[in-house]
Amino acid sequence: MHGPLFYSKILLFGEYGIIKDSKGLSIPYNFYNGALKIDEHHTVHTHKSNATLKRFSEYLKSLETSNPKLVSFDLDRFNEDIEKGLYFDSSIPQGYGVGSSGALVAAVYDKYATDKITVLENLTREKLLKLKAIFGEMESFFHGKSSGLDPLNSYLSLPILINSKDNIEPAGIPSQSADGKGAVFLLDSGITGETAPMVQIFMEKMKQDGFRKIVKDQFVKHTDACVEDFLKGDVKSLFGNIKHLSKVVYDNFKPMIPKQFHTLWQKGIETNAYYLKLCGSGGGGYMLGFTEDLEKAKEALQGHKLEVVYTF
Repeated sequence: MHGPLFYSKILLFGEYGIIKDSKGLSIPYNFYNGALKIDEHHTVHTHKSNATLKRFSEYLKSLETSNPKLVSFDLDRFNEDIEKGLYFDSSIPQGYGVGSSGALVAAVYDKYATDKITVLENLTREKLLKLKAIFGEMESFFHGKSSGLDPLNSYLSLPILINSKDNIEPAGIPSQSADGKGAVFLLDSGITGETAPMVQIFMEKMKQDGFRKIVKDQFVKHTDACVEDFLKGDVKSLFGNIKHLSKVVYDNFKPMIPKQFHTLWQKGIETNAYYLKLCGSGGGGYMLGFTEDLEKAKEALQGHKLEVVYTF
């Protein structure tokens, strides 16, 4: 048995901001993916995933009980498959901000939800929000509170525009240019980031008036502008706003930036060769980079591996 592939995702804009109702833009990233499979031999590398699915199944059972109107699953079939050696075969790195648990949640919903909303039907805003709510509850099993956006992205395999918490829609993003010099890329920190402690730090900081004001007047403002520029394809304005955003993060979100990136981060802002921003909650995993000239960025970031995500 081999289920369909579910892709990883990249939140281009909106990390932390969407907690405070900024806009966000999330795109599928098909370089990494995962699928449900059965391994009858119960080998070592599938055992851990199988054990996680077993606990997940118990969690889904309690979710059904506590919220029967939201979602129901064919848990008998799910448990039978788990007994047979079901596991999630995934190339998505965990703790990297690219949505490893999101793809798993999407795959389980796709295969075992009994009254599922399918990708093929007419996706009204109500249906999108219902899916997001279901996925949020499901994904909470993996890391505390979840917005449900990662699994939604994975499930739909479409770019999603987040206008606000209860206003999301599939987004048309400008088609990539083959000969453009500009690019969005991923930079590997080589360390795993934990989401929960980072969000904790953010929430603590939000208790300070000064920080709240910076988030509202600068962070959210530039995030919203980046999303609008990106969707319009206004590259000139986009890079101005990304530079502002990169600076605000550098000055106010230091704990979220892995130490070995502090100098690189600053260098980008000073030379304009590239600008770095967080990918997900930070603390490790990937950093996102934006550049108007990929060759120039590669030169400035020698010794670091760049994975190009989007070109314009």
